[in-house]
Amino acid sequence: MNNDLPSTDRGNILVVDDTPANLRLLAGILNGKGYKVRPVPSGELALSAAKGMPPDLILLDIMMPEMNGYEVCEKIKSDERTRDIPVIFISAINDVLDKVKAFAVGGVDYITKPFQVEEVLVRVETHLAMCQLQKKLQQKNDELTVTLDQLQATQNQLVQSEKMAALGQLIAGIAHEINTPLGAIRSSIGNITSFLDNNLESLPVFFKELSAERQHDFLSLMYSSGQQTYSLSTREKREFKKGLKQQLESEGIDNADSLASILVNIGLQGNLQEFLPLLKDPDRENIIKTAYDFASIHRSARTIATATERAAKVVFALKNYARYDVNGEKIQVNITEGIETVLILYQNQIKQGVEIVRNYQAQLPAVLCYPDELNQVWTNLIHNSLQAMDNQGTLTIEALQQDAGSVMVKITDSGKGIPPEILPKIFEPFFTTKPAGEGSGLGLDIVKKIIDKHQGKIDVESAPGQTAFTVSLPINLIE
Repeated sequence: MNNDLPSTDRGNILVVDDTPANLRLLAGILNGKGYKVRPVPSGELALSAAKGMPPDLILLDIMMPEMNGYEVCEKIKSDERTRDIPVIFISAINDVLDKVKAFAVGGVDYITKPFQVEEVLVRVETHLAMCQLQKKLQQKNDELTVTLDQLQATQNQLVQSEKMAALGQLIAGIAHEINTPLGAIRSSIGNITSFLDNNLESLPVFFKELSAERQHDFLSLMYSSGQQTYSLSTREKREFKKGLKQQLESEGIDNADSLASILVNIGLQGNLQEFLPLLKDPDRENIIKTAYDFASIHRSARTIATATERAAKVVFALKNYARYDVNGEKIQVNITEGIETVLILYQNQIKQGVEIVRNYQAQLPAVLCYPDELNQVWTNLIHNSLQAMDNQGTLTIEALQQDAGSVMVKITDSGKGIPPEILPKIFEPFFTTKPAGEGSGLGLDIVKKIIDKHQGKIDVESAPGQTAFTVSLPINLIE
């Protein structure tokens, strides 16, 4: 947890207490740490303030005239606009039943007066961090829902077009590319939810009992975890664990093997000198285990972000594939962008064992064309190449300017080749060598017609182990 964030990122806190001195004290403490604080002296004003501009966190006194803190909390939790705001009770009441009631009405924490400044700050920061994490999760889920809706809409549009003839065979692969990050997101959310469900009530006690020195150690462990930006291999983990275990044993620390495993998983890899006081603390295992749990939450959040980005990349490719030619007009585009879009859609087949070699000319001139139709050309040629190689081999794609007026795209595969007696027939309509149900024989005929429409030409050369389709296109298409 970083105490150096700018004030605009720290959080908006509503403080409710009928004692002016308490309001001033809490407001001063929190303002000093960069939080935006709104102090109010009664329950009615608290409800009005929370509904008018919902805060990120509420610190709530219990013993207040007219409407006590329990009633305020119940009303906050019953209102859809405010029910997700975390409420921390701060009260002089120290009875167990009162604390139980505080949690029963929806509170997330309970601080007993007179309070320690460090305790208030740690708990406030902890619950704000949890709240922010939950908001990010919800945002990612909402984005994913929109992304999947867009995927469905895009697929529905593709079904109505000719290019679905090739894309129809891609759906299983595209679904896989979406389902894999979905599974990672689902697993990560499960980890976070499980942690919150199992530890929410025990965390206040944990942080309350931490000394200032252990709080510093705890935050240092969190910082170390946050600095680990890549996953360690099993071998690397084994080596780091061995080194940490030797350091622990040399210091006479019990449970060295177990502690070393947890520390490696947190992200600690170097010298333990800074953490020796913590590691010699009788409560070290509980503190380190809690730090590990928080580190796991952080990793789960990063997994969600990565998986969402991966799913969005596939959907973005689908959107790009279908976005052009709404009015059937020519536009200028970069040819390689369309090729890359098709490669993303075929990623599931490519990753089975195909090496992609790209030879793209830098600053290739834009081509005036019907890009939606050209995407259909690249789809068909790449699809045929992958099938010819059984998804195992090398696919080489070249794109360069031939002369002042044209560009050339050459797609070469390392497949078995096209027999010489078949080669002259491949652009004929309804000619196919594929089994029934796998091809209509219209793919290359449609490709030829699209290239002709663009006043270009397509050639093919084939031998065992190498088949190359070469497409030439004018840079400025003239009617």
